[in-house]
Amino acid sequence: MLGIGAYKQRLPAPGDALPGRDQPLPLHNAHHVHGRPLRDDFEGLAWLQFGMGCFWGAERMFWSIPGVVTTAVGYAGGQTPNPTYREVCSGQTGHTEAVRVVYDPARVGVGVLLKAFWEGHDPTQGMRQGNDVGTQYRSVIHCTDQAQYDAALASREAFQARLDEAGLGAITTEIVYPAPRFFYAEDEHQQYLSKHPGGYCGLGGTGVSCPVGTAA
Repeated sequence: MLGIGAYKQRLPAPGDALPGRDQPLPLHNAHHVHGRPLRDDFEGLAWLQFGMGCFWGAERMFWSIPGVVTTAVGYAGGQTPNPTYREVCSGQTGHTEAVRVVYDPARVGVGVLLKAFWEGHDPTQGMRQGNDVGTQYRSVIHCTDQAQYDAALASREAFQARLDEAGLGAITTEIVYPAPRFFYAEDEHQQYLSKHPGGYCGLGGTGVSCPVGTAA
């Protein structure tokens, strides 16, 4: 994920983003790990979206959590419809690299997912995550219902208190409800670290424990 595109530190102004395209990118609609769909109506399930730097490692982290039914990577929170990876990396779409996490609320609580999110990266870094620099690496939570939104806000407050105790900075994570449109990324990026187990993973937390989600 390094060295591709001209990384930007500022989001494009309204109307200045790349035009994109009308048609979605081709998608092989089967998860490489378990074969379940990436795109469906997911009746009876819940979902939300996380951005926490490079989406390769973030997706692997979430598909490993019991109760998560499926995951997919894509682009969200920007202006350009159906962007490509290279367009997102240019900084001219406004999107962040995101993971859509579909889960069964009867098997895993949203607090468990939020705990993994906060502990799995450094949410104080603004438009970067470690060595990955650019607007597409910013930290976000995109919620699909009010309960998720309220839980996300409460978890941010609780984790910020722990970060303060550790002498770390202010959280820059965007928490948005309703979730913006999610554009599925190219097949080559879906479940990348299952297809390439030795591939790049830039995830790195702060070492601070988040006091939420200790039970499903």
